[in-house]
Amino acid sequence: MLTKTFGSAVQGVNAYTITIEVVVSQGTNFYVVGLPDNAIKESQQRIEAALKFRGYRMPRTKVVVNMAPADIRKEGSSYDLPIALGILHGSQQLNTERLPEYIIMGELALDGALRPIKGVLPIAIQARKEGFKGFVLPKANAREAAIVNNLDIIPVETMQEAIDFFEGRLNIEPLVLDTRDIFQHEANQYAADFADVQGQENIKRALEIAAAGGHNVIMIGPPGAGKTMLAKRLPTILPALTMLEALETTKIHSVAGKLGTNASLLGTRPFRAPHHTISDVALVGGGSNPQPGEISLAHNGVLFLDELPEFKRTVLEVMRQPLEERRVSISRAKVSIDFPANFMLIASMNPCPCGYYNHPEKECVCGPGVVQRYLNKVSGPLLDRIDLHVEVTPVTFDQMTETRKSETSHDIQLRVEKARALQATRFAKFPDIFSNAMMPPQMVKDICEIDAAGRTLLKTAMERLGLSARAYDRILKVARTIADLAGTEEIRIEHLAEAIQYRSLDREGWAG
Repeated sequence: MLTKTFGSAVQGVNAYTITIEVVVSQGTNFYVVGLPDNAIKESQQRIEAALKFRGYRMPRTKVVVNMAPADIRKEGSSYDLPIALGILHGSQQLNTERLPEYIIMGELALDGALRPIKGVLPIAIQARKEGFKGFVLPKANAREAAIVNNLDIIPVETMQEAIDFFEGRLNIEPLVLDTRDIFQHEANQYAADFADVQGQENIKRALEIAAAGGHNVIMIGPPGAGKTMLAKRLPTILPALTMLEALETTKIHSVAGKLGTNASLLGTRPFRAPHHTISDVALVGGGSNPQPGEISLAHNGVLFLDELPEFKRTVLEVMRQPLEERRVSISRAKVSIDFPANFMLIASMNPCPCGYYNHPEKECVCGPGVVQRYLNKVSGPLLDRIDLHVEVTPVTFDQMTETRKSETSHDIQLRVEKARALQATRFAKFPDIFSNAMMPPQMVKDICEIDAAGRTLLKTAMERLGLSARAYDRILKVARTIADLAGTEEIRIEHLAEAIQYRSLDREGWAG
């Protein structure tokens, strides 16, 4: 008897429906065909144990499971439940005609309980698109799938519950969530706040400019100056996630299995801080079945690289193209997958190996040329993609013990959102440009016009400070953002002057 159930395979951040055909006929042995991996081939043992535990029998005849289309590789243990239900129906132990109406996914424990799976959100989106009535899945994943409306989300805890549901003995009400209410409740719920930071007003200002224009930042300073603490608070002043951005971000985290159980729509911007021992594949994504890397998990949020020179050179260099294109392409022999990677890069580093070069009180013990060699670990092309270079100095005792309350993240965020609103109007005709940092060079000339006094100042600064040619466009972009924060249409001389000071690493002789 031929039985059909339907599952789904996730490639990249998209899902593809898989037809699972089961034939129980005369003969012996259990066969799974259609490009399954080892986890699927091992499903026979899990299914057999679960069926026996729940009082059903595994057919002692020939069982063929075909997973179509056969040219797409299927991976993981999430096909256990649809295969098990197909075997029960094919051996006439399950009496129902409703199996083809639902996408069915779930990993079986040996006692028939269901374990959570990855990639539920894209599977639910595809199921609704293809007109399925509902989605039967482990209860732990139900809230994530319920983000998608117009699809019956049927949460089950055991294989027996799924059997009883299909045979009509158990009525399971579809899980329905008010996605917008959840989103509004969880939006901007950050544990950190800029109000916790004493002093460092110049660094706060630099991060406000970075958030307002979508600029990448590098902070240079001695250990203990507060670089990491400030970086962790950057997401709190970025504009609140839109519903579309939240769906995109949740989808990526779902595919990577980072949402956890009973999770729903993400309401805050992601903050990813990988250790400096990370591999290039873990950073940009990849593997035999390509998975999103840290730069994609930071999509619509912040990627923080602490101690930047300690990262392997190859790891930093693979970021150069994604920083420009806002996406990363993973190519394999049979498939090419694009992952979104629209993130803000914030990096921190010590100025030298000992950490105290240019320190106001402590003396640097590094030998001649050591500082420059340390800085050279970060390549010029990568620095070229970082708009703001900020020098961080230690906080004094008086600043740490100050009783005056600092400005909150919400207050700063309101100014950032006003500046982003101006940019949204400015770039309304350009669908791929959302902020000043994304302007191509030809657009900079038109949008970042400066007067004669500004040109004189910029020329003098480049000559006297020894600024490199690559600093020119970056200074104009940052000046445009500063003008947006000030609410002025023209870039004034004070805006340029402030932008110029954020090019520390471009100055000749900065490292001695």
